[in-house]
Amino acid sequence: MAKILKNHEKLLVTNKLDQHVLVLLSGGIDSCACVSYYIAQGSSVSALFIDYGQISSQREADAALKICENYNISLDKVTISGFKSFSDGYILGRNSLLLHTAIMSFRHATGIIALGVHSGTNYSDCSQEFIKVMQASFDIYTDGCIQIGTPFIKFNKLDIWNYCKSENIPVQLTYSCELGRDQPCGKCLSCKDLEALYAS
Repeated sequence: MAKILKNHEKLLVTNKLDQHVLVLLSGGIDSCACVSYYIAQGSSVSALFIDYGQISSQREADAALKICENYNISLDKVTISGFKSFSDGYILGRNSLLLHTAIMSFRHATGIIALGVHSGTNYSDCSQEFIKVMQASFDIYTDGCIQIGTPFIKFNKLDIWNYCKSENIPVQLTYSCELGRDQPCGKCLSCKDLEALYAS
């Protein structure tokens, strides 16, 4: 693992064992890596899957359940309806929605809400600046008692892939296709990333 982190800052290590961590689990590689990371830190980990009307919601939910069964952690699901139909690619407001839904779902007064955002994308809601703004919002509600965890914020996709391989994370259980098809579909950005990872 040290070799993988050679050109990056070390992952954030939690201060206390048994800290409560809620992982926003989409069923994909990045959030699965988050689950594994916090379990390895000795945290008390649970997961939340949010169905906000995305095309691939059912297959994502199935993957999230398989991941939780593999790690023997609990999974809660929240369904949000009424939005317009979504396509693949960037969804305006998505990560803000996920984080604020998670804080409403969090069952503890203190802890971490984690998500698998990483560098190397053009999405503004995967940036450190975005996380700072969201943390400021959390602080208004919780006086700093609930933190946003982004252990891979300075990693790119390949770094996370290599981390998964080094930690024997079950990527075969994950699902990432934004179009809800068999993956890799060859069309959506997530599947194009997946094809590149398989080829690496």
